[in-house]
Parts: sequence; structure tokens; C-alpha cells
Amino acid sequence: MSVKEIGIILHGATGRIGATQHLANALAPIRAEGGMHGNSGCIMPRLLLVGRNATRLADIAHRHGIADWTVDLDEALARPDFPIFFDAAATEQRVATLSKAIAAGKHIYSEKPVAPTVAEGVKLLRAAKARGLKTGAVEDKIYLPGLQKMKGLTANNFFGRVTGFQLEFGWWVFDGNERPSQRPSWNYKRNTGGGLTLDMYPHWRYVIEGILGPIRRVVAAMKTMIPERRDEAGTSYPVDVEDTSRTLVELESGAVGTIICSWATRVRRDDLLSFQVDGTHGSAIAGLHRCWIQSAADTPTIQHFNPGRDLGIDYRADWNEVADQGNHINPYRVGWENFLRHVIDDAPLASDLTAGIRDVQLAEACYRSVDEGKWISLEIKSG
Repeated sequence: MSVKEIGIILHGATGRIGATQHLANALAPIRAEGGMHGNSGCIMPRLLLVGRNATRLADIAHRHGIADWTVDLDEALARPDFPIFFDAAATEQRVATLSKAIAAGKHIYSEKPVAPTVAEGVKLLRAAKARGLKTGAVEDKIYLPGLQKMKGLTANNFFGRVTGFQLEFGWWVFDGNERPSQRPSWNYKRNTGGGLTLDMYPHWRYVIEGILGPIRRVVAAMKTMIPERRDEAGTSYPVDVEDTSRTLVELESGAVGTIICSWATRVRRDDLLSFQVDGTHGSAIAGLHRCWIQSAADTPTIQHFNPGRDLGIDYRADWNEVADQGNHINPYRVGWENFLRHVIDDAPLASDLTAGIRDVQLAEACYRSVDEGKWISLEIKSG
């Protein structure tokens, strides 16, 4: 089989997402296995790592057997033998960085959010289209095993007519006083692209629409529950973005559901992510890896509750776990394989920049809802 080598600039290679998820869990395994299958032959990624810390870059490059790395972004973009640019660096620099990559004639693949606003995302898309460049947005959560099982249930019409859904996500993030914070301080500052909604709702758009269909409109409420935190150096700073978001969502199908997201909640549910879908034929609830179902036939008859005593009913007993579907590929690797086949073989790609803009649109609609105090429709945006 012929081998097609493709050069990829990995910008933000020293960050947690870039170094762990995209490099160690996706691109490095592809390289270690001798490449990946494509329609025109074997596709082998060749990597150029870019970051700000030369010592860390050199260490990561050595660990993965990568010869090319640099702290100079312009130097990397000037390399014609690296036609793909991936960005996992700071969110507040996303638009400027992707704009430079497009101007350099690179196909772009971006972490979320692809831009802080829909308008800026559309400008990026138009610029890429004008140069005939391919685009992609990271949409990894839909490939989690639990959500893949849920998606399979939808494809097999397990639910019948969907009557509602609820997506709940989050945990307690310490403020840096009694214990170190588990999330970086930039998440809690507006000028560095922080905010729970902009950070996480781009994921929930493609999860909800990928499983249940288009969102029609939303109404949201947001709050800052922990108003002050300490950063990585131990310095106190005010939190000027939301750390808690509640959203009511209406789908095009007419079903209504909720998104509950918070960094100020303690977990007492099956998983950090819990997504329940109810329908006339049955219900399912999925976590990151597992999924349980209750069909209409297995649904118990519940007639009342007793305010005088606990009936001692185990409401989980009539749910059955969906069996595993075999070996699961890392979600970030799935995204990379899809994008590389799109660039090299012109294979269709659902998670292109248009999809990334749609992801941002959900977050933007929620912010508008809070500002204007009303339902906000999600009209389809295009480049």
C-alpha cells in the first residue's frame, strides 16, 4: 500500500489538550501504528510542534520521536511541507491565529470554540473558502462510548416520539483557597476567553443535535456562584464570567429539554456527564461510557407517592444496561482520522468550520437570552 505523508503544524502542543488528547491519544498512536487507512492509501502524519516553552516542547518532541518543533509560529507557517494547521492554544488568540494560518494557505482544524462569536467565525469560513482550503472543528464528545450507544438507540427508533431530555454536566471546582483549583484561571476571566457557556455549550450543541435533531430556540439563566478565586501563582482575582448556566431548549421536533451546567455543584449522579432522553417507546440515560435503557414494556406503574413513609422503591431496578459495542477508538483520534481523510481523499466531513460556527451559535444565543431576557431562535448561519 502506498504511503501518503501529510505535514501537520500542532499549535499549542504543550497545553493539556494539545499534548495529551491530540498528540498522545490521537496522532502519536496513528504514527506508531504506521499510519491510518485512507481511500488513496496509507496516511502518515508528520508533525511540527509549536508552543511557547522551548524546554517543554523539546521534551514532548523527544518523548514521541518528533524531529520538528519551534517556538516561532511564523516560522512554522512559512513551511510549505506542512499544509495543515491545528490550533489548541489560547482561546482569546484563536481568531488571529487561524487568520494567519489561512493567509498562509493552510487547511485548518481547530479546537473549540472556533471563534468567540458567530460573526468572527463566519469571517474565518469565508476567508478559508476564498482560498479553497479545507476546514474542521473538534467535536469529540459525540464519539464517547456512552453517547455512541445513545445515538445508536435513536438510529433504531428506540425512543419513538421524543418527549423530552436533560443534559447535566459539571462538578465542584475549588477556588484555590482550601485546595488548588482543578481548572486553569483563564476559564474564569472574560479577557482570556473564559466563561462556562462559551467553554462547554459548543459541545452540547453537536451532542444534542447529533442525537435528537436541530435546536429551534433557547432561553437561559447564568450566574457567577464563586465570585473570587486564586490563580496558579496563588494571587486572588475576581471572576467576571459565569460558572453556572441553566438553559431550556426547544427542538425543531417540538420536544423540550434542559441543559444544567456548573463548576459549583457536587456530583451525585451516575457520571460527570448525564444525558437522559425520554420518548413514547422508552427512555435512556447515558454517561461518558455507559448507557441504560427502560422500554415502555419495562416501565413500572407509578400511581402516587406516600408523604407518610418511604416506600423503599429502587427506581433503577427496571433499567437495563446497553451492551458495549466492541473496542472504542479515542474520540480525538476519530476526529483526526475524519479530518485527514477529508483533506487527502475529499471524504465528507460533518464537523467542518460551519459546524464549529453552529456550536458557537448555541453559546451566543444563550448569552443573548440572558442579556435580553427572552427566548432566542437559532437561525442557520452559513458562509
